[in-house]
Amino acid sequence: MLIEEVKKELIQHIIPFWNSLRDDENGGFYGFKGFDLKLDKQADKGVILHSRILWFYSNAYMTLGDKALLDNAEHAYRFIRDKCVDYQYGGVYWMMDFRGGVADDMKHTYNIAFAIYALSSYYRASGDESALNLAYKLFLDVEENTLDEYGYQEAFDRTWNLVDNEALSENGLKADKTMNAILHLIEAYTELYRADKNRPGAEKVAQRLKFQLGQMRDIVYTPETNALKVFFDTAFNLVGDIHSYGHDIEATWLMDRACDVLGDEELKKQFAEMDLKISRNILDIAFEDGALNNESEHGAVDRKRVWWVQAEAVVGFINAYQHCGEKKFLEAAGSVWEYIKSDIIDKREGSEWYSEVSFGHEPHDWKEIVGPWKCPYHNGRMCMEVINRKVDL
Repeated sequence: MLIEEVKKELIQHIIPFWNSLRDDENGGFYGFKGFDLKLDKQADKGVILHSRILWFYSNAYMTLGDKALLDNAEHAYRFIRDKCVDYQYGGVYWMMDFRGGVADDMKHTYNIAFAIYALSSYYRASGDESALNLAYKLFLDVEENTLDEYGYQEAFDRTWNLVDNEALSENGLKADKTMNAILHLIEAYTELYRADKNRPGAEKVAQRLKFQLGQMRDIVYTPETNALKVFFDTAFNLVGDIHSYGHDIEATWLMDRACDVLGDEELKKQFAEMDLKISRNILDIAFEDGALNNESEHGAVDRKRVWWVQAEAVVGFINAYQHCGEKKFLEAAGSVWEYIKSDIIDKREGSEWYSEVSFGHEPHDWKEIVGPWKCPYHNGRMCMEVINRKVDL
């Protein structure tokens, strides 16, 4: 039932919606659609958004085999390759204008990670060597420009001078380093290594991926609470007291996948145990009335329901079930999917999923349907993970 339903959602709803946002005049995909469903064809085009779109169509093609999906992936690839990459100083820009000119030339490690992730997937889907070559170029840009004695720095100007990390800071805090950036570097390097493990340079990718996993295990993870820290200063001292439930459950399966792709049996064992503890903790403290709350700060729980958090909960709970066989995880995944169907999927013509819904089931009408962060990556990936894992209710 679950597989059939998510496949229908993917094919009949999510894919057609994003198909309608293709910009054949200026390249890429339109960058903004408000809650009122008015499309702004002259809105800036986020590079994170386009990397996630490229990843989505590449993986949708590999999952479903429809050549039209590969055509949309190629369309997104051309926009990233031709407009978003800084071939002079390295990395990718933060934001393009609607015509593909540079609107914000900030370099961000998180943003570059998503480009690596997407380009690696596009290579796997298309066999286009130029995409993998570009992914490796961006990998080297990250490794050569962002590291300090502690790990990966995050926010830079165009020529790699450090700037404030406002892009990934939240809740009135200013963080130099974030769990979020490390997590998505893990995601990116996993996909890059998986794309061609025999390529010259692949062993360096594997080494750096193991370094990042070590940071998550030894610095970010808190054994006493089975939770992940969120914000840090440059030396990885904790900043603030925030627990992001969505990132925790997303991290569990992404870290497990990284270990699987690396093929390191000792790491697999370590992370399977750690990730199961995190999953149990999230189920115990964040799962309420059939869905996942958002986060807590200083113990105060933010109970709004965010689209991507629900999508990652489905995958994370299925992943936990596959590791331990405990039915409570499968039941929780099914419950979250039922909540997504009832509250998160927007039934209006010309829409997709709401960004946020209150605990009282009211959509937040100040949150866009499409934007720099609102994309087909989390919900589309959830559908494809359910299909490919073959775990049904």
